[in-house]
Amino acid sequence: MSEDFPSMISHVSIGVANFERAIAFYDAVLATLGCTRMHSHPTAAVYGRTFPEFWMQIPIDGKPAGVGNGTHFGFFARSRDEVQAFWDAALKAGATPDGEPGPREDYGPQYFGCFVRDLDGHKIEATYWDAQQDGSS
Repeated sequence: MSEDFPSMISHVSIGVANFERAIAFYDAVLATLGCTRMHSHPTAAVYGRTFPEFWMQIPIDGKPAGVGNGTHFGFFARSRDEVQAFWDAALKAGATPDGEPGPREDYGPQYFGCFVRDLDGHKIEATYWDAQQDGSS
């Protein structure tokens, strides 16, 4: 493939326990980052800006959805304001806080982000990477 894609990953997918509740959550939260629901059917929905990158679905094997220990999903924000909007929308939609918006010294001066747990306990993050910040130190 010769096209230059903005991401190295085609997509990720998470399992959810309550599909309608998850759609309402991700419709509200991902909209703050300029993402839309690009497609949905009775047991799955996909979100993205340009192409489908984030899927959420009822597990195909019929077993309960689970959360991966150490797994989280980071979404690009285009500004610090978008990180804050993501945080605010997530908490309003029922997410559990897991790291409020701000810089993280360990991640370098370019990083500004936040972490929440969605309604099923998945850890999700909004990250603004400020390329104007000097990364040398």
